[in-house]
Amino acid sequence: MLAGFGLSEGQMDQPDPRDIQRFLAEDIGTGDLTALILPEAALATASVVTRESMVLCGQAWFAAVFAHIEPAIRLQWLAEEGAEVAADTVLCRLTGPARGLMTGERTALNLLQTLSATATLARRYARAVAGTRTRVLDTRKTLPGLRLAQKYAVRCGGCHNHRIGLYDGILIKENHIFATGSITRAVRAAQALQAGVMIEVEVENLAELQEALEAGAGRILLDNFSLPTLREAVTLAGGRAELEVSGNVSLDSLPAIAATGVDYVSVGALTKHVRAVDLSMRVDIDA
Repeated sequence: MLAGFGLSEGQMDQPDPRDIQRFLAEDIGTGDLTALILPEAALATASVVTRESMVLCGQAWFAAVFAHIEPAIRLQWLAEEGAEVAADTVLCRLTGPARGLMTGERTALNLLQTLSATATLARRYARAVAGTRTRVLDTRKTLPGLRLAQKYAVRCGGCHNHRIGLYDGILIKENHIFATGSITRAVRAAQALQAGVMIEVEVENLAELQEALEAGAGRILLDNFSLPTLREAVTLAGGRAELEVSGNVSLDSLPAIAATGVDYVSVGALTKHVRAVDLSMRVDIDA
């Protein structure tokens, strides 16, 4: 399961066919005009190469694009999902109708390069907390339309998922507290929903932490706490609630944060600051 929230991993590791149709529709529209210059019966072979080191992620999405366009295309992976691969590695080879290979190229690469980038960054963050009790979580700061795919990629890289959306967990933040009148009132209102999900509260100081603990929050989000205050928070909580850190977290600061003994650190950059991996696909028309 996810880190205290909703969906199981098995519900996220395969693309939704409706998403693949939508991704292709924005690129193909009424038809790939350029591909029509190729002979209809032409066959081709293709290979995908990474120009930089990366964690390979998104094989199912890549394959689904070509399966939707042309079932006759055959795909052979030369590296495993989740594997770390060096620059200039051939990731896969494809064979089949040339038109289908050309038409699916960009959409398939867009997905593979984005998910691999997410997994690559997640692997770096996972390594930064290796050997500690702390787990790194993603957030809802995902690319529109790719939330489940990016959250899958985060796990592929070795980090963990926070809630998927607004429906599978309750996170009470400053505006919710202001609207209800207090942390205690906000938590009580959330408990009254009997939604069967984790109730988490964001706090900004130790006094608010104490109130959240007394209100019975299951998890407490410590927003922009200093390292000394984080250590005080861990002592104050005494295991009565899970503690999560957010705000200005980087790869450099992460080990020190984990050393305080907090349970989780949430990092929006895992999915928000991704830079696509440099991939290329070379196609050769068969003689």
